[in-house]
Amino acid sequence: MDVVDFWIRSWTSDDLPGARKLLAPDVEAEWNLDAPVDDEEMLQVLHRIAAFADGVSVVARTDAVDGSALIYDLAAPFGTARLVEFLGVEDRRINEVRHVYDVTAIDRFFPGLYAN
Repeated sequence: MDVVDFWIRSWTSDDLPGARKLLAPDVEAEWNLDAPVDDEEMLQVLHRIAAFADGVSVVARTDAVDGSALIYDLAAPFGTARLVEFLGVEDRRINEVRHVYDVTAIDRFFPGLYAN
């Protein structure tokens, strides 16, 4: 799935313009962090992860006709947190993004990640 591959490469290398181009204008974004989310806020958090993390790696991926489910390891200087991402894809654009973060590890290893 080329769209998903490009998405992964874009955000993990901190190429926000590349990632932004893949998002449909009416993309739905959700996460389990204690803050409201829209596509711009989500991209800013992904930027912070890419900039701060020692590394971001995909440890599991399951593709479907209309999207993918991905599990990432987010390696920080003092430990690793997990992110599960569900992407919906339609007409070569991402129309749905759902993030489930390991909130305890995120708060410990990426302090202030989603603070305003």
